[in-house]
Amino acid sequence: MYHQVKEFLKQKLGSGYFKILKSNYLFLKSLPYGSNLNKLAEIYQCDKWGAHFYTPHYQSHFRKLKYKKIKLLEIGVGGFHHPNIGGSSLRMWKRYFPFGKIYALDIYDKSFVQEKRIRIFQGSQVDKKVLDNMMAKIGEPDIIIDDGSHINEHVIKTFQILFPKLKDGGIYVIEDTQTSYWPGYGGNSENLADPETMMNFFKNLTDGLNHQEFILPNYTPSYFDKNIRSIHFYHNLIFIFKGVNDEPSNVDVTDPESVEADEIRVI
Repeated sequence: MYHQVKEFLKQKLGSGYFKILKSNYLFLKSLPYGSNLNKLAEIYQCDKWGAHFYTPHYQSHFRKLKYKKIKLLEIGVGGFHHPNIGGSSLRMWKRYFPFGKIYALDIYDKSFVQEKRIRIFQGSQVDKKVLDNMMAKIGEPDIIIDDGSHINEHVIKTFQILFPKLKDGGIYVIEDTQTSYWPGYGGNSENLADPETMMNFFKNLTDGLNHQEFILPNYTPSYFDKNIRSIHFYHNLIFIFKGVNDEPSNVDVTDPESVEADEIRVI
């Protein structure tokens, strides 16, 4: 019945007017729940809640940004190759961030999703030229969410290109990390130390949080060592927080006696 009414209204009003009508209807329906991402996901039919369990983590980490004039970029619009499906999460983000600008990239043409405060780009998430051109138009995002191909190699390469373009103090999110264990996506369940998987790539970055403690006189900190302040791992979800990581060690790691003395105090 719902789909019949939907198609009837589309035919009578035209797709443009129907889109406006639907947007206004969902906005009114969501009025009591503007700060509740679980409910907004349900209203906008976004699978970040229900099929997945991401929205509580998003709300925990994004709450402080809710009323800021943020820029959010999401890799992946949804709907795969179907020309008229997708955009649920973008509409949810638009509703949650009332002053935010929402951007997205998809390999398929998803321009039909565009509306006020939502802009869509088309291209591959691992095409550096596409990403560079897109970022030149967007500027520095406050939030980047990778909900794209979920192919391990793609996730890693996209992060390597886009994280340096994230605003200082920004948040980079990786969704659906279960593919780190699925061979069809370049994952590996048998060798959990496989360096080609996204989980191991991001787990290895955690050592960089403590690079000031390395007893390696000739060690040169990487960009990620110097610009990641924290990493949060959840079930199928990773949050990487960007910021200057320059807290000094409380011991002189170049002085063996200092390290030994510190170990003695601990014992």
